Amino acid sequence: MSGAASAGEAVFRAAPPPALAELAVARLLALLPKARLVGGAVRDTLAGRPVADLDLATPERPETVSARLAAAGLRVIPTGLAHGTVTALAGSRPVEITTLRRDVETDGRHATVAFTEDWREDAARRDFTINAMSMTPEGEVHDWFGGADDLAAGRVRFVGDPGTRIAEDRLRALRFFRFLARYGRGEPDPAALDAIAAAAPCLGALSAERVWGELKRILAAPDPVAAVAAMRASGVLAVVLPEASDHAALAGLVAARAPADPLLRLAALAPGDPAALAERLRLSGAEAQRLAAARGPIPPPGADDAALRRALADTATAALIDRAWLAEARGAPGDWACLRARLAALPAPSFPLGGADVVAAGIAPGPAVGAALSSLRRWWLEGGCVADRSACLKRLAALVSGH
Repeated sequence: MSGAASAGEAVFRAAPPPALAELAVARLLALLPKARLVGGAVRDTLAGRPVADLDLATPERPETVSARLAAAGLRVIPTGLAHGTVTALAGSRPVEITTLRRDVETDGRHATVAFTEDWREDAARRDFTINAMSMTPEGEVHDWFGGADDLAAGRVRFVGDPGTRIAEDRLRALRFFRFLARYGRGEPDPAALDAIAAAAPCLGALSAERVWGELKRILAAPDPVAAVAAMRASGVLAVVLPEASDHAALAGLVAARAPADPLLRLAALAPGDPAALAERLRLSGAEAQRLAAARGPIPPPGADDAALRRALADTATAALIDRAWLAEARGAPGDWACLRARLAALPAPSFPLGGADVVAAGIAPGPAVGAALSSLRRWWLEGGCVADRSACLKRLAALVSGH
């Protein structure tokens, strides 16, 4: 690719993403002839990866953009007018459109911006060179900071001075590792790591929600091991995830080809108290439950079907499969892949009696009902969870009669 890593603009041609040819998107672009594709869509197009979101930038003011699109019958949502952003619905696809900007003032979390018509000025405020390119609908790429060459080489570099970029938004220190995990190859940029290490003590001021949002994306990368190691070496991991103590288990999950699941990887990396970790990172209720459920016993790979049914009677299949992945990642011997397949194939058994059945059999409501149910369920579990309702009622009748 053409274009040196300097302030000089490089312009070259590339095939635009197929989404730009969609009728509704093409109509939108026709209404905004000065607009260009920016950010991740350009990066992923050049990398040959699927393009998830279409983000456009334009030198035209947001009120002009909104009025023009509304006059053409398109729905426009004022998603971030203070920062020059509106979202247009092109068919069923949301397209974010932002007026070119320059930073006036930043405090490490929020920026005050002014609008501009200078494409380079807008690119200069972005985080990384690979995110600072723009592309016309015809496929003409504008690259001021060597982003195309960095993308081809697997380099993640900040635009301009790394310390300045991080001071503008401290979350960029974590974003660096997210992009390193997905696009980086070889040794990370030393200037970036030096600036991140210097900023690491300040990252504790970031909100838990923002930290978990970035950690989740890092851990969802196909192979986050090297990025997490760089986080540890830079001092960042000790600040944002001090619970991380089992790096070998994370590497074990990747080596075992476990799903690229951030919750499963978090459970491997941070094996301590799941409730405390969930509270500190402000995980959702579902995330906290899954993290807790991943801790616990798992039948060994050689266990018979009766043992697996007993486990499935008390624990959800998904949680047992998570536990099997974690056991394999931590080096426990056995054919864990076979065990996961068996767990997935076995229907989860359900104890067929309830309190009403016990009362109907002649036991008065009260603590005795619970005691009888517990006794019956133990018998049902010991038998491998195969006794049906009829067999359980016979056992109940025998219990009531004292035999």
